Amino acid sequence: MSLQSEAGAGDDSGRACAREELTAIADLLTEQRRRIAGFAGSDDRAGSRTSAAAGPGAGFGAGSLPEPRWQELMDAMPTAALLVAPVRAADGGEPDYYYVRHNTAARQYAETVIPPGTLPPRPAQPVPLFVRYPEMAGTPLPRMLGEAHSSGESQGPQPVEFSLRAPSGDAVRISADVRVVRCGTYLMCTWERGNRQALALAAQHLARTCWMEWNLTGQSPRASFGVRSVLGLADDASLPSLVDMAAMTDAAGGRLLHEVLSDVLLRGRTSERDLNLVTGHNRVLRFLAEPIALPDGPVWAVRGVMMDVTGDRLTRDRADRAEQEAQRAQHRVQALGEVAATLRKAVSPRFAGESARSGLETAAVYRPDSGARVGGDWFKARVLPSGRTLLALGDARGHGLGAVTLMAKLRYALAGLAFTERPVEKLTGWLNKVAYDDGPESTATAVVARYHPDRRLLRWVSAGHLPPILLRDGDARLLAAPPRSAGLSLGVLPDAYYTAVETVLCAGDVVLMYSDGLVERRPSDIDADTELLRHRAELLARDGIGPGRAGLQEYAERVVRAMTELPQTDDATLLAVRCTP
Repeated sequence: MSLQSEAGAGDDSGRACAREELTAIADLLTEQRRRIAGFAGSDDRAGSRTSAAAGPGAGFGAGSLPEPRWQELMDAMPTAALLVAPVRAADGGEPDYYYVRHNTAARQYAETVIPPGTLPPRPAQPVPLFVRYPEMAGTPLPRMLGEAHSSGESQGPQPVEFSLRAPSGDAVRISADVRVVRCGTYLMCTWERGNRQALALAAQHLARTCWMEWNLTGQSPRASFGVRSVLGLADDASLPSLVDMAAMTDAAGGRLLHEVLSDVLLRGRTSERDLNLVTGHNRVLRFLAEPIALPDGPVWAVRGVMMDVTGDRLTRDRADRAEQEAQRAQHRVQALGEVAATLRKAVSPRFAGESARSGLETAAVYRPDSGARVGGDWFKARVLPSGRTLLALGDARGHGLGAVTLMAKLRYALAGLAFTERPVEKLTGWLNKVAYDDGPESTATAVVARYHPDRRLLRWVSAGHLPPILLRDGDARLLAAPPRSAGLSLGVLPDAYYTAVETVLCAGDVVLMYSDGLVERRPSDIDADTELLRHRAELLARDGIGPGRAGLQEYAERVVRAMTELPQTDDATLLAVRCTP
């Protein structure tokens, strides 16, 4: 294709590649052709060609050449070959084809592929080919021999497959690409092992890969099978020139292809770029080009390997978008976590030691979950104006800002309602309404208690929460609620009914209130997990609980450490209360 037709192809295509890029590529190719022409027309090279034409042998008479011998010619062939003689039948029907001889490459092929003893001994005289090899009669070979003999035209290459029975009884598969050509009155069969051409075509098709070679001296491009399919061209379309290739790309494609050709033509090195094609269906083409140079001369051709990597690009783009979205989501979660953690820190209670005036010592331990998510655990321990002490521990549903917000609402609501001095069952009912009015997702569990120091009486209510544990004289037991006294979780029904349980404490008794995050270990049973807490609390109490609030705090922390050896899936809270003498 001429330079003018190359430039015209770019103009006619009307693609997104800019005109100046097409012109730059055409100018680059034109300049390279000048270099090639100058090199080919130099005086030294012209003189060497003239000398070669007049060299020894120019006057050698053809009549003095020796007559070639068949076996020597066949053995010189690098491919396996078989000489066949067509013999016309006496009745004038289809000829028989006689096996005459084979070459060294054919013998080496047989020794490599066919087990010893599988083929009959080599005959001393020509024999019918399909008598010696009857398995070949059912292949395309008889037809190829007949057409080559009758028309004189070369046949193949065509896959020929058949099987032989080895002396061991195993079947031996023979697979080859066969050609048949007429040699005077004989036929020559040549073959290569293993359907290499078919495999190469299949590999190009499966990998969506092809190659082209652009000769800069004026010849038409050469290309592999499937190049039009990879480039999105019609089956009958002309092979594209390098300028046509640029015109098939998007706005950046011409610039990228110009960079590739500059590397190949001016620097003599391999270059690779990804081009976005806009012909047919949009696709991404990986273009790898290498120079082909004359000896001691300029680059005279460009060979390019092209692969359709559209699927890989789409997969990578989706992965990049997913990664970016995951990072944005992580940043959002981190920001919400920081807000929730700050809010939790702001609303978490701080002990001032005032509970000692009411005959109680209190300690609390909070552990966030292993994933650093902020949960909805909360507790309250406050001496009321009447001298009684409000004790409560709860767990708002879920994690994050919503759980912390509900936790704060319930905790502050209870603190205000407790000043009414109404019974704890009534306080729990009001707290249930607060949770219910907050929305269908705002549910929580809680233990709400009030301690009466004059009677050492603890009145407590469970709203769907795990029962407290009572430690007395070294023994630990669950404070089970009477039948029908355990109430629903907060926020489930607006008019839930709650019943209080009364427990009389003795001096030195310790009551443990805890959230389910301290005991729950999926997929084990919650009752078994609660029993484990009771058992470990009892064992640790046998070593003694130190005096004062500091001693109680140290004991509570040992209990929590004993229960949080494995990674937690929820936050855990323990509120320990000791009755003083």
